[in-house]
Amino acid sequence: MHGPSWLGAVLFLGVQLPALWPAAAVEVHTSREVDAVNGTNLRLKCTFSSSSPVSQHLSVTWNFQPEDQSSHEPVFYYFKEPYKLPAGRFKERVTWDGNIERHDVSIVLWNLQPTDNGTFTCQVKNPPDVGGTIGEVRLRVVQKVHFSEIHFLAVAIGSACVLMIIVVIVVIICRHHRKKAQEKRIEVTDTELREKEKLKNTEEKEVCPLED
Repeated sequence: MHGPSWLGAVLFLGVQLPALWPAAAVEVHTSREVDAVNGTNLRLKCTFSSSSPVSQHLSVTWNFQPEDQSSHEPVFYYFKEPYKLPAGRFKERVTWDGNIERHDVSIVLWNLQPTDNGTFTCQVKNPPDVGGTIGEVRLRVVQKVHFSEIHFLAVAIGSACVLMIIVVIVVIICRHHRKKAQEKRIEVTDTELREKEKLKNTEEKEVCPLED
């Protein structure tokens, strides 16, 4: 009787221990929302942390779900090396911009379009860590930057340029006046020397006849 009871307890603990032991998982970190201007390029940043060292079998999967909540579309895949999409809306418009050793699995989207509005997901599997969070980035493509931002940027750049021009003009004027003042001092000095020399010669001529 004791034998079967002891065996049952061991089996029960064997089943329960994996559930009690914290499971290894990959944590993915992304920006929640991103705004970008139509026709520009955008780097979708995605980093991860894992309890295990970076594995040679690490894989990265980027997907996209449009705003209409239709089915997910593949965007990018990485397994030992980047793989380009053979078809789809993102064909020839996605490049790898990550660094696995630095836990960076970011990509770059080229020539953004209004049809790119939606949610991008970034999933990383680093065996034995294959579960975990999935990063999400909601992209909103706008036609232009907000006017206040453009205005502020233009004013800042314009003010800096005007200030630089004023400084250059002031420096040039100061150097010009300094040069003129120096030339005038030299001219006055030369005139005084000539006058003194002339006066000396006159005095010498007046003294010479008296000696004779």
